[in-house]
Amino acid sequence: MPERIFFTREWPGTAADRLREGGLDVEVWPDFNAPSTSEIEARLDGGLFALVTTVEDPIQAGLFQNASHTPEIVAQAGVGYDNIDVEAARKAGVWVTNTPGVLDEATADLAFALMCSLARRIPEADAYVRDGKWTAWHPSLFLGKELAGATVGIVGIGRIGMAFARRCTGFGMRILYTARSENLEAAQIGAAYCELETLLAEADIVSLHIPLTDVTRGLIDDRRLGMMRSDAILVNTSRGPVVDTDALCRALVAGRIAGAALDVTDPEPLPGDHPLLKAPNLVVVPHIGSAGRQTRARMANMAADNVLAVRRGERPPNALANL
Repeated sequence: MPERIFFTREWPGTAADRLREGGLDVEVWPDFNAPSTSEIEARLDGGLFALVTTVEDPIQAGLFQNASHTPEIVAQAGVGYDNIDVEAARKAGVWVTNTPGVLDEATADLAFALMCSLARRIPEADAYVRDGKWTAWHPSLFLGKELAGATVGIVGIGRIGMAFARRCTGFGMRILYTARSENLEAAQIGAAYCELETLLAEADIVSLHIPLTDVTRGLIDDRRLGMMRSDAILVNTSRGPVVDTDALCRALVAGRIAGAALDVTDPEPLPGDHPLLKAPNLVVVPHIGSAGRQTRARMANMAADNVLAVRRGERPPNALANL
C-alpha cells in the first residue's frame, strides 16, 4: 500500500500531483474551512506518512499523544509555525518543516500596499465613490499622509522586514528598525538601528515583521501604542497576537493613533461582529500576505520537497528540529 499524504488545504500548482506521480496516495481536504482536529486524528489513526499543514491547523502535543499513529513528517506550507508544537513532534520522532524565503516578496508587497492604502485613505475614498457621494472635486477631500520623506519604523528586520525596507527606499523614506542586533544589509540601504521605544516615538508608520513567540505576544499593547504619535499608523502582516487587539481598538477609538492596517488578527479569523471592526481608520484583509498565485504554488512545492526528502530517507531541507 502506498504511503498516504494528507493536505489540509487545496493549493494552487502541481505539488499534490508531483507526490501522486511519485507513487504516493494523496488526499486533499475539499472544504474551504480547515479540517477539525478530530478529522486530522482520524487520518493519523488510519496511518499517515505526511501531513501538509497551514498556520490554521493546531498541531499540538495532544495530537501526537492521542492518535494511534504518528506521521513521519509535518510539512508546514508557510514560514511561521507557531501553530505546531515542534518539541512534542521531535519527541514523537516526527520531522517538522516549513517553507522559509519563498513568501518574502509577496508579503512585503502586501505590507507596502496596506501602508499606502491606509495612508492615502483609499478604502474610504472608494466607498465614497460607490455610495454616490462624489459630487465635486474639493481641496480638502480625503487628505491623507504623504509617504515620500516620511519615517517608517520596521519592527523585525528579517527577510520580510528587509524586503519591505527595500520598497520604502523607493519612496525616499527615512527607515528606522529594531531587531535583536544590528543588520549590515539594513545599514547598506541607509536604515538606522534604534530601540523599540525610539522607533515608536518617531515613526509615521510602524510596520511589524516579527514571529510570534512568548516574548513578542502582546508586544504592541496599551503602553506601546501610547508611545506612538497620534498621527502615526500601524501595519501588521506578521502574526495577530503580537498586537493586543483590545488595546488597538481603544487606541483607534480614542484617536491615540491615526489608523491601523492588518493582514493578521487576534482572534483569526476575525468575526464580522467583532468590536475592532467598528473602530475608525482601520483596514483589515484576511491573511493574504503570501497570496500571490506563484508564491502559493511555490510554498506547496517546497512542502512537497520536504516530504519527498523524508521518503528518500534524507534530512528534509527545511527541518525545524533534529530528530
